Amino acid sequence: MLNDLKVRKRGRNRFVPLAIALAALLALAGCGSNGNGGASSPSASPEASTSPPASPSASPSASPSQASPPAKLTKVKQVTNWFAEPEHGGQYAALAKGFYEEAGLDMTIQSGGPGISSTQIVASGQAEFGMGQADEILLARQNGIPLVAVAATFQKNPQGIMFHKGKYKDLSELNGHKVYVASGASYWEYLKKAYKLDKVEELKYTGSLANFVADPEAATQIYVTSEPFTMEQEGVDVDYFLNYDLGYKQYGNVLYTTEDYLKSHPDVVKAYVEASVKGWNYYKDNVEEINKVMQEKNPDLKLEAMAFGAKAQEPLVYGGDAETHGVGYMSKEIWEGLQKQLVDIGLLKKAEPIEAAFTNEFLPAK
Repeated sequence: MLNDLKVRKRGRNRFVPLAIALAALLALAGCGSNGNGGASSPSASPEASTSPPASPSASPSASPSQASPPAKLTKVKQVTNWFAEPEHGGQYAALAKGFYEEAGLDMTIQSGGPGISSTQIVASGQAEFGMGQADEILLARQNGIPLVAVAATFQKNPQGIMFHKGKYKDLSELNGHKVYVASGASYWEYLKKAYKLDKVEELKYTGSLANFVADPEAATQIYVTSEPFTMEQEGVDVDYFLNYDLGYKQYGNVLYTTEDYLKSHPDVVKAYVEASVKGWNYYKDNVEEINKVMQEKNPDLKLEAMAFGAKAQEPLVYGGDAETHGVGYMSKEIWEGLQKQLVDIGLLKKAEPIEAAFTNEFLPAK
């Protein structure tokens, strides 16, 4: 049984080793550049239309015989960071309830998965919008891929470290024990330095929890919306540390585009962000409805697991600054703090003006 214990095909391969991801980004910087180090404009993609978002209805003053034909919707694509799941609930709600269409967008959602990088797809112009972690945005920019975050669906990133219940009270106690983690993950590099984890036995995370379950001293990387549910189903009592609460404060499932596309199509970006936020507000009170929609896209993920994930993520999405400023809001303080941490651990060479990496300009008024 333990040898087969996986995370319900949701694999935690979203913790992509940075060396691999950055190598791919560097290659794209060379082949997809517009001549000044930036990504090619997604408007050149056959998937995109340069027409502005359409008004959802004709003018009220027009008679039926005089009404204009429906305006053409703008074709756009967004790429998520994994298969359909509660962490994408607002995006699928916006699609299912017609919020994107009302905003003038003919939207396609492409699921992520093993070997699929939303960063690469957006950078190469094959999609207009992507989803990833905040540190991915900063690392991509350093490597010539000028991505810009336009909304953060998670105020607190759901990445964490799981251990057997009651075993550890402080992360530093992991010294001398096994930790299953993706090699080179930026949050792990920070935690090792911050908590002086120089005696940890670091083992490669494979997506299986069998070795973790078999060793009561071990710890493993997780998404708090997923693996704790798997352990609950297996009768294994666990606790976890949320990386955000340990000091690695980064936004999760950040929605982004390229500088080029943002400058060329601000109306489309605004329509996309506002419809996405509307979707997240809808998802909060209609979880069961939208979970069924997502399960059609990802039938391997059971509704019980999705209900757990939706409940676990609710304070991470709708709490914090989102309570005051609304879903998607990002603060300069959080972005600057993350940037400083990445510089301190040597993953960023220098700190650029942080205002270039994110904007709240397109969020709906609270």
